[in-house]
Amino acid sequence: MTAFGASPERTARDLFAQAAGEAFDDAALEPDAVEELFYGNFMGEFAEVQGHQGPLMAEAAGVSGPSTRIESACASSGVAVRHGVNQVRSGQADVVLVGGAERMKNISTAEGTKALSAAADALWEIKAGVTFPGAYSLMANSYFDEFGGTREDLAHIAVKNHSNAVENDLAQFQMAIDIDDVLEAPTVSSPFGLYDCSPMSDGASAAVLVSEEFAEANGLDTSVAITGVGQGSDSLALQDRVSIPETPAAVEAGETAYEDAGITPEDVDVAEVHDCFTIAEVLALESLGFYEPGEAITAAREGETTIDGELPVNLSGGLKAKGHPVGATGGAQISEMTKLLRGDHVNSDAVSDATVGLTHNAGGTVASCVVHVLEVVE
Repeated sequence: MTAFGASPERTARDLFAQAAGEAFDDAALEPDAVEELFYGNFMGEFAEVQGHQGPLMAEAAGVSGPSTRIESACASSGVAVRHGVNQVRSGQADVVLVGGAERMKNISTAEGTKALSAAADALWEIKAGVTFPGAYSLMANSYFDEFGGTREDLAHIAVKNHSNAVENDLAQFQMAIDIDDVLEAPTVSSPFGLYDCSPMSDGASAAVLVSEEFAEANGLDTSVAITGVGQGSDSLALQDRVSIPETPAAVEAGETAYEDAGITPEDVDVAEVHDCFTIAEVLALESLGFYEPGEAITAAREGETTIDGELPVNLSGGLKAKGHPVGATGGAQISEMTKLLRGDHVNSDAVSDATVGLTHNAGGTVASCVVHVLEVVE
């Protein structure tokens, strides 16, 4: 993955070319080995007036063959990874390039907010003025009403994830914050202040997926494998959900991925989840079966999901501090988790015994969700 942050002078194709080049170097493969590309991007038409990005990004990466752009809001590159895994598993290809990119900082905050809101229901939410800070604040307040919880509980999540990003050279915010910083920050949409919200970011991510047979035949070092994949969907508009503070798309994606990998939530050692807002981390942990409904709200406060906790969550800094170039986020989770498990991430020492990792990438108010299980290969 590229560094996430503000790179307004760089185009998405430039960012993706960098990420793809680094992925090829890491895999010890040349671009001409790639048989297919799945590329995630959400707001290219808004930010760069650029559609039809599949062949554009294939050219940027130096690959030929079929190329497909995947759009699933903030889950775009996570879904691209799933398509790549399935293509390899089916035998249709031995080498697939997956990933995504997003350019967001070249437009104003107002323009970016409008573009992101297109992932909501145009008829019933966008026309009513709903943006995603507002939508997730509805989810947070509904959670508080049903299960309890406080702004301080959410603040501990922001503090934890910022702490994890301090030494991550690729993170957008490499700075520590404290509880008072979070609670005293300007209100964005109650109960969220500025530090409860992920930023707009520029960046790209890429991964080379290969079949076991190709890896063996070419002597590749494949120390981490994707062993489980799951995807789920839900009603686009919050008003059509059975329960606003629950995310059944994540439940479905998680259960499918667990079954696919032959594991249970208890087997997971470390997780990267989609914390676009602090409450989103809570909802993810409960939907994935790590906590019962209503119990994950205090996980960060109790030290259960901190870097030295029983289940370290978002050691990259998460979307909150690592950054959130939406089309690149799912692929970036795969990149960070791979590094964590194989021991070359800045925070790998904290999970040196970890053998099973999980990534959770959501779109919209979790109307889309994709989950991947990654395992160390013995």
